[in-house]
Amino acid sequence: MAKRLRSILRWTASLSALLAFAAWLSLRGSLPLLDGQSALAGLGSSVEVTRDRDGVVTVDAADERDAARALGYVHAQERYFEMDLMRRTAAGELAELLGPSMLDADRKRRIHRFRHRARLQADAFAGAHADVLLAYTEGVNAGLSQLKVRPWPYLLLGQAPQRWRAEDSALTGYAMYVNLQDASNTREAALRSMRPHLPAALFDLLVRDGTRWDAPMQGPARGDAVLPGAERVDLRELPGPIRERPAALDTSGTPGSNSFAVAGALTGDGRAILADDMHSRLSVPNVWFRARLRYRHPSGPVDVSGFTLPGLPVVVAGSNGRLAWGFTNGYADTLDWDPHCGGHDASGCAALLRRQPAVELIRIKGRDPESLPVRGDERGPLVVDAIGQPPMQLHWTAYRPEGLNLNLAALHHARDVGEGLAQARSVGLPTANLLLADRQGRIAWTLIGPTIAAQASSDCWPGSPAANAAGAQAAAGPDADSDASMHRQCAAAESGMPPVIADPPEHRLWTANNRILDGAALNRVGDGGYSHGARATQIRDALRQRQAFEETDLLAIQLDDRALLLTPWWKLMQAQARYSRSDSALAAVAQAAARWDGRASTGSVSYRLVRGWRLAVHARILDGLTAPAQAAMRQRFVMPQLPQFEGVAWPMATTRPEHLLSKRYRSWDALFEDAALEVRQELSGQGALAQGSWGERNTASICHPLASAVPLLGKRLLCMPRDRLPGDSGMPRVQGPSFGATERMVVSPGHERFGIAHMPGGQSGHLLSPFWGRGHGDWVHGRRSPFLPGAAVYSLELRPRPGP
Repeated sequence: MAKRLRSILRWTASLSALLAFAAWLSLRGSLPLLDGQSALAGLGSSVEVTRDRDGVVTVDAADERDAARALGYVHAQERYFEMDLMRRTAAGELAELLGPSMLDADRKRRIHRFRHRARLQADAFAGAHADVLLAYTEGVNAGLSQLKVRPWPYLLLGQAPQRWRAEDSALTGYAMYVNLQDASNTREAALRSMRPHLPAALFDLLVRDGTRWDAPMQGPARGDAVLPGAERVDLRELPGPIRERPAALDTSGTPGSNSFAVAGALTGDGRAILADDMHSRLSVPNVWFRARLRYRHPSGPVDVSGFTLPGLPVVVAGSNGRLAWGFTNGYADTLDWDPHCGGHDASGCAALLRRQPAVELIRIKGRDPESLPVRGDERGPLVVDAIGQPPMQLHWTAYRPEGLNLNLAALHHARDVGEGLAQARSVGLPTANLLLADRQGRIAWTLIGPTIAAQASSDCWPGSPAANAAGAQAAAGPDADSDASMHRQCAAAESGMPPVIADPPEHRLWTANNRILDGAALNRVGDGGYSHGARATQIRDALRQRQAFEETDLLAIQLDDRALLLTPWWKLMQAQARYSRSDSALAAVAQAAARWDGRASTGSVSYRLVRGWRLAVHARILDGLTAPAQAAMRQRFVMPQLPQFEGVAWPMATTRPEHLLSKRYRSWDALFEDAALEVRQELSGQGALAQGSWGERNTASICHPLASAVPLLGKRLLCMPRDRLPGDSGMPRVQGPSFGATERMVVSPGHERFGIAHMPGGQSGHLLSPFWGRGHGDWVHGRRSPFLPGAAVYSLELRPRPGP
């Protein structure tokens, strides 16, 4: 019996080894081709594709079409599964690939009918770049077909990849809309639903649009709220909270992108420098793909380096030797409800309700497909939101033909800030802050992408003397003799003329998802929930503290983890604790946080405790202010995102008005103690309060999308190391366990050899690739790593496929 058992075990072990070897061979078969030669149909001339030790790609081609074809080939070989997820996310087709668990997500996306819109608006999307898009699409499919084995995620899922179509590149763009904007207009719906149930003075506090931390480039800071007196609103006379406990604040949607620039007057040698770090959810591989494209263009040779988005034939952020550009999310007003089918006025809804609905067929892995009727028209769908409003028609700039196109590719060969601003006017992307810096030392900011905000009058109307003079100044340069000052804002939306700030007198520009504009220009752009101004203030002040810059100085600002926002809260905590009982939670938390580090460093205990206490105080104040709406709406109540609430919470916490105290508490002392109790309870299972560091909580969880689908070894094989990460929201170095800078870039056009680039997660989506996770450590530790590709380690020649 024992002998037979040993024999069975040997056979089992041998079979397991054979299966493992077969799996390894399959994985190896799906690796990209890195060296040698390969035929690629459609090429006009041979293309050389080289990779450095980190997998950063250089494409040398005869023209833009060949460069796009080769880039599509490389994108597919390295990232096809991620490209597939991107298009399916926008189209609402994830359940077909991943199964029923994605059905709810697909239903939410299908109401936008993005695949239908991509087909309907194909010509507007491609525009003058139709031949480039076709070459890229054919290159993608050639790259996919030349893999010996389909990409490994499809082996794991038991699926076959579907071919790429030109419309899928548009869906990649729509996925950016979904990622960057509130696709359901939830914030606006939540605010409008609670408004009838709150006194006007109370509602005005909730929609406060600024704080003492504001750092706009136009106009002054708003300052903190002036609190209403008891004669205007008294919470003691209104319904109190109905929930058993205050709900914790949702900070998952906190933005984090930064972009800033210094002009040539501040660099000693006359060169401008631009820094850009776009933030989003982190994954393996990274959402971006680093590439350098060199080809001939009718305007001259092109040499553009930076960050591409697999699925699009464009360098999204980068430098072409003459002009550098980078982005942050603009948080403009891009969604709205139809004025005649928007809840209060439903006169326009009847016709939409009578229309035959479009039927979206959702295919589901392992199940029969599901039909989803979608009412509406080309302007937008008719939706019933979760808050219980009547049917409303959603308008979104993503639906407009001008909302998405490939015109960003024109920046590949723009020669200076003037050309960059001119090209930016026609770019169709989710509304964003665009920063430009050129080789002559000029810098500029503008807003690209459409907005939906109402128009307002301005002295900068289309054709006005101010607008004409400003445009002439932009074209002529900073030294032109003009009465117009290009740092004034000209926002003429009807003419397609975006707001512009060029050649600012202090030679510095900065954006951090914050409010940039004021007055009529802001009215045209609108407020889409722009970020609290603490990050922007910290960046602005750091820029103002120096009179001379080089690349490492801008990188240091990107890596700044000083907790200036929390320093006043630490002082408040310590002051309150002095009047608390020695056995109180507040006294215990304050004692553990007695040594204020002033940074979100990995070893800081005080940062973690003060951060938690501030958020808990915010939640309790907000719980009290929204209590009347909670009581009236019950289960229909949804707490909106209120990014400017610091401007209300701070004056309330420091002045302690009895008439604005939540009815849940007898005193402000009780509110502060309850907030500290929440912090202590959160850490109760992790040892003493004084041992719980920020790094323990802010530990990296950056994984491949399928990491959880691989039993036992998935997290070990498909995730980056669990590094403790410095930084947080409210400071330039915004980092969470799975949210942070998807790229960092510091570059001076014409001086790219001194530039710096960071990218977490690595270039390759293949765990057996030599590039798996390469460069991730530089991102974690903030080490200087080069912007340009290094020496070629691998070289692949793509040759035109001979005719039949």
